[in-house]
Amino acid sequence: MCPHSPSCPSPDAKDREAARTIAAHPEQGWSLLCNGVVLFEDTGELLPDGVAIAPHRPTDLASSAA
Repeated sequence: MCPHSPSCPSPDAKDREAARTIAAHPEQGWSLLCNGVVLFEDTGELLPDGVAIAPHRPTDLASSAA
């Protein structure tokens, strides 16, 4: 359970990356968020249930819209 007020977004939420960082290891390229998501510097994610989210960048959205 998230101790923050307001609570951090759940790992299933679209805004899950907005959760607070509780452990950061920039030298290794990852951070652990309060909701259990591991966020990688390439914008990939590992969710608490083991699901991997491929890296996603704003430029990816622009090229897919064309």
